[in-house]
Amino acid sequence: METMNVIDAIKGRASKRKYLEKKVPQETIEKILEAAAMTPSGANMQPWTVYAVSNDKLLKDIGDAIIAHIEAGGDVDQHVQYYPLNWINPYKKRRILTGAGLYKLMEVDRHDDATRQQMWFDNYRWFGAQNVFFVYVNNELINGAQGPLMDCGAYMQNLMLAAEGYGLATVPQGSTTEYGKIISKVMGVPDDFSLLYSVVVGYEDKSARINSYQPKRVKLTDTVTFLD
Repeated sequence: METMNVIDAIKGRASKRKYLEKKVPQETIEKILEAAAMTPSGANMQPWTVYAVSNDKLLKDIGDAIIAHIEAGGDVDQHVQYYPLNWINPYKKRRILTGAGLYKLMEVDRHDDATRQQMWFDNYRWFGAQNVFFVYVNNELINGAQGPLMDCGAYMQNLMLAAEGYGLATVPQGSTTEYGKIISKVMGVPDDFSLLYSVVVGYEDKSARINSYQPKRVKLTDTVTFLD
């Protein structure tokens, strides 16, 4: 299978939230993981531990457990704090604009809590995809250290770019990070590992309107200082 230029992959990749009910071949999954495994890491520790799940029942059981927990009024049950505890601008504004833009595209009123919740639950139905990567780190590696977290972030990007290179769509999920302990219990992950994030990978449903959404990036000068 022909792969694309890396710059095209970076610029062309966008989070997709509706997939065809079609599994990615195991051979392709392994090639994606082999490529991502080349991610550089401090002292070559390679801190990521990955559960590549393509079992329909297991994915359903994970989603059912999270949704049942939320509907019962349960709190976030995570290993690591993913989102900021104190949202400040301009980051808060970017978050609000991103969510508002998605709901506007889907013609969902901001007071329509029921529809919004169902859209959120789509995260835990994997947007219809059949393959999900759950990325963990050993707790001892992040005991007072942040380097392994940065390395695992780079690993996430390479997972998605590799998938893009094979003509597949992806979406990274902080939504699952918030319920990492529940996911670990369902999958039987040892207690000394923490879920950092998951990445959905599959075949994009190109007819789905939601997949046309791509939030705008800020200007380069908003995030970069050039010192000549």
